[in-house]
Amino acid sequence: MTRRFLFVMDPLERILPDRDTTFVFMLEAQARGVDVYTCTVEQLFARGSDAYAQARRTIVSREGEPFRRFEERVEPLHFYDAVFMRKDPPFDQSYLFATYLLSLVNPERTFVLNNPRGLREANEKLYALYFPTLIPPTMVTSDIQRIKEFIREQGGTAIIKPLDCCGGSGVFLAAASDRNLNALLELMTQEGHRYLMVQRYLPEARQGDKRILLLDGEPIGAILRVPRPDEHRGNIHAGGTVVATEITPRDHEIVSTLAPRLRADGLYFVGIDVIGGYLTEVNVTSPTGIQEYNRLHGTRIEAAVIDFVFRQLPG
Repeated sequence: MTRRFLFVMDPLERILPDRDTTFVFMLEAQARGVDVYTCTVEQLFARGSDAYAQARRTIVSREGEPFRRFEERVEPLHFYDAVFMRKDPPFDQSYLFATYLLSLVNPERTFVLNNPRGLREANEKLYALYFPTLIPPTMVTSDIQRIKEFIREQGGTAIIKPLDCCGGSGVFLAAASDRNLNALLELMTQEGHRYLMVQRYLPEARQGDKRILLLDGEPIGAILRVPRPDEHRGNIHAGGTVVATEITPRDHEIVSTLAPRLRADGLYFVGIDVIGGYLTEVNVTSPTGIQEYNRLHGTRIEAAVIDFVFRQLPG
């Protein structure tokens, strides 16, 4: 019996085949004889209690044209053996409503990675607050005066970031002495109406931001993203350099603390960010880093993820 996997993702035209983790998931599934289908969040819909996708079978390749798409078809989501929710942030209303549609899927017929209920619970910035012993001093607020007081308490510098972006977008290193600070906070909080996360600046960030990839609560690989000399962000999208790294005893301690809750929330494939031994983010929507890890180590760790998915398939 031919298996069918659906990937709910950003438009294929935006994908970078030499970097994108979803791309290698599709390649690996296809290599095992799976029929791969793709759609965007906007192509999900429901009739009554049944969720559907307007999707196209897609063939991916490392040679020549990376994607070939065939005629659209509309099928209920139980037509697919597995659905991968791989839409990048922002986690906006469209994303939220899509998770509700995915929650209509009968898990006895179709496996969804990551669990849509878990995705709703796990804001990539706020989820770390459940683990206060692992994170640096942190505040979440929309109040400008509170932010300024917190920055002073942390020695005059802090990282400020929105709660709904990714890839380092909107992340600033803020200094209490900066005459632009008021204007920056007014802009970022939308005059006190938008929440921000504010964290102590960790000087170890200059040596790199470690991304640890977890599968069912266990580490399967890690990379270190080192910022450019003129940047404070190590994110790949911000020009960070990826280098090999090890998973330390402290990293294992962080993972073991997170694992029970990740499993309970159905967050099977996750990328956590660690700086200076502190957990800074838990990435659950579309974690990336697999291709960078593979190039450093000559591996194909996407195979472990597809193995895991096959083990979860009903029937």
